[in-house]
Amino acid sequence: MREILAILPASVRSILTALPSAVREHLEEIRLRQNQPLEIRYGQQSSYVTPSGQLTAIAKQGWLFTEENAVKLLNQVSQHSLYALEEELKRGYITVVGGHRIGIAGKVVLDRGEVKGIRDVTSFNIRIAREKKGAATKVMPYLFEGGKLQNTLLISPPQCGKTTLLRDMARSISYGSEWASSRKVGIVDERSELAGCLQGVPQRDVGPRTDVLDACPKAAGMMMLIRSMSPDVLIVDEVGRPEDGEAVWEAIHAGVAVICSAHGADVSEVAQRPMLGKLIQYGAFSRYIVLSRSQGVGTIQAIYDQQLKRVEKEKVAWSS
Repeated sequence: MREILAILPASVRSILTALPSAVREHLEEIRLRQNQPLEIRYGQQSSYVTPSGQLTAIAKQGWLFTEENAVKLLNQVSQHSLYALEEELKRGYITVVGGHRIGIAGKVVLDRGEVKGIRDVTSFNIRIAREKKGAATKVMPYLFEGGKLQNTLLISPPQCGKTTLLRDMARSISYGSEWASSRKVGIVDERSELAGCLQGVPQRDVGPRTDVLDACPKAAGMMMLIRSMSPDVLIVDEVGRPEDGEAVWEAIHAGVAVICSAHGADVSEVAQRPMLGKLIQYGAFSRYIVLSRSQGVGTIQAIYDQQLKRVEKEKVAWSS
C-alpha cells in the first residue's frame, strides 16, 4: 500500500490509512469518481468509505471525491506532465510504481475516428497489484508431461486471479522447479499487468530468464520475441482477437510453448468465441486450467487435457 498511498492526495490517503487493517490487507480496487462517494473492493465485497475510514453501504455517508481531488490525483500520477503519459491515456489506464494500474474515464478525444486521448478525467479505478509467490505451485505438475511444457489455456472470469497465476507461472518456469529445469520465458504484457513494468523494468518478480515486451499488442509482440529473444515459452494475457490466434498458432508451430489466458466461465463458453474455438478444435492446447472464486480468489476449479478429460485430483485455492 505504500506505493499507492504515495500518489494519492492527502485527503484520500488519510481516509484509506484509517481503514481497518483487515480491510487494507485485502484491498483489490479503490474507485474514485468525481462528485461521488469513495468506493473500495476488498475480498468479495464492495463498500463506500466514510470520512473517518469506516465502511458503509449508504452512498450518502461516503466521503465525496471532488473535482479538486481529481485534479490533484491526476497531477500526482502524471508528475504534472500529462504529455508524458499521452500513450497511456490513449489506452485508458496508467501503470505506476509497483505495477499497480489506474484505469481512467472521462471525455474521450478523437482524431479521425481513433482515440487520441482522454481529457477531463473524472473517474479513477486503482487496481492494486499483489504478488502471490507460490500461487502456481499446485498447477505446475500438470504443465509438464515427459519433461515437456504443455501449451496451456487459462480460463477465468474477471477477478479470479488469472493474472496473478500467470505471473507466478512465468516466475516458476524462469527460475526452474522440482518439475523442470529453468527455461527462457517471453512475456507480451499488452496491459502492463503481468510484469507491471515501469519505464521497461518489471516491478514484479517474473524470473531471471524472462524478457518482457511492455505495452505491446499481443500478436505483434509474440512474433517479435520469437525472432529476437528465442524464448522457450511465451506467456500472454487475455487473447481474443483473430490476430492473437494466428500468432499463437505460429508460435506453437515454431517450437515455442504458449501459455495464455482468456475470459470465460469454462471451456465450453470460451469455445463459442470464433478464434478460440478454432484453436481448441484443432488441438492447440494440451492443458486447460479453469479458475473460479468458489473457495476464494484463485480457486483451481478444474484442469483438463487436450481431450477435455479432467486430470487434477481435487479443487485447490492458492489464496486460502
